[in-house]
Amino acid sequence: MSWSWRRRWCGGLQAVLFDLAGTLVDFGSCAPAAVFVEVFANIGVPISLAEARGPMGTEKREHLRALLFDPAIAARFSAAHGRLPVEDDVDRLYAAFVPAQLAVLPRFCEPVPGALETVRALRERGVKVAVNTGYSRAMLEVCLEAARARGLEVDDAVAASDVPCARPRPAMCLLNAARLSVADVAACLKVDDTVPGIEEGLAAGMWTAAVAVSGNEVGLPLTEWLALPEEEKQRLRARARERLARAGAHFVVDSVADLLPVVAEIESRLARGERP
Repeated sequence: MSWSWRRRWCGGLQAVLFDLAGTLVDFGSCAPAAVFVEVFANIGVPISLAEARGPMGTEKREHLRALLFDPAIAARFSAAHGRLPVEDDVDRLYAAFVPAQLAVLPRFCEPVPGALETVRALRERGVKVAVNTGYSRAMLEVCLEAARARGLEVDDAVAASDVPCARPRPAMCLLNAARLSVADVAACLKVDDTVPGIEEGLAAGMWTAAVAVSGNEVGLPLTEWLALPEEEKQRLRARARERLARAGAHFVVDSVADLLPVVAEIESRLARGERP
């Protein structure tokens, strides 16, 4: 007879790792989407907001690359410039994107409704709060300063430019966990509004919760969301929830305002010896 030992983390959650735009701040993830449309328009290549949102969650240069080499957008580029796009075009787009994004970010750092209360409740439970983001370090610092002015403080923050390879790879989550000295990745919850962000958390071996309404999948600012008829809200909510659930999220909620019951459920499951 052979024996094997299995190690399980049975303590509670030690850290919640939030995405920024569309998750903790910037209801609708509006800041990056609009700038992607702008920088493509400036080179004579129109893209829709829906197209701009397609690769959301990834590092911003990679996001631009994915857009530029999308067959439909590449065809528009070819019609405008008489040639297919090349890697140098990605560099030029990113060089234009950075100052445009930095300029608008302070206006898009209002915490999502319920975010401040959720962060406060997590801290009262002894849970640390961190963020990671597809933004660069310079963009992240602008967001952190603007968020602090609105009462939002975090214990750690990782930018896509801080790691060799960002979402959907797990490096940012793992760097958050290391800096926060968590005992086990199973003691972490990753909260995100995009498929790459959920895939990142899963790759890191963490619990994942997707926010469907406040983020990129619905993609509407708060005032526009609130003005919708209830039937349309239900349609958009259902579509967003289905896409994020299919990405493998353990939990799907409307926004971070709904997160505390998820935390309680995870802690119950951890106490029973379950893992993500």
